This record gives sequence, C-alpha cells and structure tokens, in this order.
Amino acid sequence: MTTPRPALGVAMVLASAGLFAVNGTVSKLVLRAGLDVPQLTLLRAVGAVTGLLLLSVLLRPGIRRLRVTPGQLPLLIGYGLAGFFAVPMLYFVAISRLPVGIGLLFEYTAPLLVALWARFAQRHRVRPRLWAGLALSLVGLGCVAEVWGELKLDGLGVLAGFGAALFLAVYYVLGAHGAARRDTLSLCTWAFGASAVAGLLTRALTVGAGGWEPLGADTDGGVPVALLCGYAVVLGSIAPYLLVAGAMRHLPATSVGILGMAEPVLAAAVAWAVIGPGEALNTAQLTGGLLVLAGVALAETARIAPPRTIAPPVPAPPEQPAPAEPVSPEPSAPEQPEPSAPAGPPAPGGAAPPPRADRASTRRARSGRGTAG
Repeated sequence: MTTPRPALGVAMVLASAGLFAVNGTVSKLVLRAGLDVPQLTLLRAVGAVTGLLLLSVLLRPGIRRLRVTPGQLPLLIGYGLAGFFAVPMLYFVAISRLPVGIGLLFEYTAPLLVALWARFAQRHRVRPRLWAGLALSLVGLGCVAEVWGELKLDGLGVLAGFGAALFLAVYYVLGAHGAARRDTLSLCTWAFGASAVAGLLTRALTVGAGGWEPLGADTDGGVPVALLCGYAVVLGSIAPYLLVAGAMRHLPATSVGILGMAEPVLAAAVAWAVIGPGEALNTAQLTGGLLVLAGVALAETARIAPPRTIAPPVPAPPEQPAPAEPVSPEPSAPEQPEPSAPAGPPAPGGAAPPPRADRASTRRARSGRGTAG
C-alpha cells in the first residue's frame, strides 16, 4: 500500500495543471490549423493509449497489470468515456468558440456539481458554505458572461463548457473509486483505450469528416502541426493524466480539485501571451473568474466525509486442546476402601445421592444385620 506523501501530491497536481494549461493553447492552435474536434480527440486518445501500452509492457509487473474482471469493466469504460472522451471533446468545442480561460472557467464548475451530488443524491452532510460557494460561482459566471449588457459569449461554446463540467464531475467521482482499486498506469491505459474506441466509432459515423492533411502543415506562426499534436499526446494527455491519478493516492479528491483550479488562471495567461489580445479578459471577467474560483473552493471544502463503518471483530476460532502426553505406566498401589458419604440432602450444585447399595448397607447396619455371612 502506498504511503501518502502530501507534498508530492501537491507537486503532482500543480505540474499537471501547468501541462494542461499549455495544452489548451496548443489544442486551439491545432484546431485553427484545420483539424476538427473529433479528429483531435481521436488523435489524443489513440496516441495516449499507444504510449501507455508501451509503458505497461516495459514497467513491472508488465502486461499483467492490465488484467481485468468482467465486474471491473463498467467502471473502467464509464471512467474513460466520461473523463477521457467526453470532457476533452466538449472542451475543444468550448475553446474553439470562447477564449481558453473562459472555457475552462465553465468547465471548472464541476466541483460544485460533485458537492451537490454528495448532498442530494448520496445524502451526505455538507457545511453551509456550500450555498455561499454556489452563489459566488453563479455571480462570477454572470460577470464572465457580462450578462448586464449584450451577451457576447457564443451560446454553443457556453453549453459545451457546462457539458464538460458535467462529465468532469462524473470523472472525479469514478476516478476516486478507480484509484482505490487499480494502479495509476493500468487505470489510465484502460480509460484511454475506451476513449480511443469511442473516437474511432465517432469518426466512422461522422459524415463528411475532414482529412488529415493539416498534420503536414504549419501554423500561422510557423510551428509544425505534427509537433503540436505530439505535445497534445505526450505532455497534454499521458503525463498530466498520470500525475492527477497518482496525486489521488497522496491527497483527498477535495484537495486535488482545489489545487487543480490553478489551471484556468495559467491557461488564460498562456493563451494571452501566445495567441494574442483576443484571449485577454477584461476587468469584469477577471473579477468574475476570481469569484468562480473562490466559490468552487468553498464548495470543495463544504463536503463532510461520511463516518467510516467499523466492522465488528471476528471471533477467534476455538483453541484445540493439546494432545495428551503419554504417561509411562507405574505400579498401582492397592486400592483402599473409600469412606462412605454421609447420608443427607444433595450438596449445592446438584451432587448425586449415594447409590442404592450404600443405602441398603446403611439400613442393615442400623437394624443390626451385617453383611458377613
């Protein structure tokens, strides 16, 4: 069993947030170069599962770590479809229509959904700060969207961001169960495998899907698209997902969620520096983003873990008597006649009365008749 090391868990989460933040800008550049959302989702999944399979073969205990029972398949498939297929698919749609930072702010309302799920579906107790966090986040999202004026955000992009939040919440819930049952590498390998199969089916069913010619082109800044796709696979998928899954062995899911909120801030900064002023947020949106993050932090810390049920102790099996040791025979002494027990009521504890023969002898003795012939 892994010994929790909180400092290592914090470092892993922050490293994954930085890699994911850069991946947002990289993915947006790839989409602008001509690849569509299903293509990029499929490319990431197939590339990631290939790399993870290679790692599974090279690292001990080898391919055996991927063994699975039929009862484990629903969790692994659901985990992969929710967190490794639906979340990136909807996230790509969101950032293709919205600034990267705003798309991530909508997605990162997922912890609010997890807290509400714990309160209303699982009947867990929550602290009152949950409702304050929910109110802060709603006000913050209103500031991000600037609802007091003409709505400037793309409607489909906003819906995609909220959809990503919904599936990210499912990913958090299933991930906590999966990390407790499987090692990090096998969990991510199976999840990306499910995502790759879903991507291939989506590709096959998509009418008029685009070709792969953009992979050989360059972006407007002269960066090869293939190189950016390589980052999206290795440093934007394999590495951060392994880091997050590994961090859950050292930190509670609540802490992982709060630390992961560094991603929207970093992503907005990277997108503004690389892509340009179109990714910048105005003062109202920056204020709203801070309110959203504060609300999510309140919601994350509002959940109260259910008390652990302690199983009754199992009774120990009765001790078997030790075998009797053989006793060497000794010459027996001549038996002496035992004194007759006095007549009277039974002793406390239910001692049996004297046998009839003794009673008869007593009567004869009293009447003067002995036993001698």
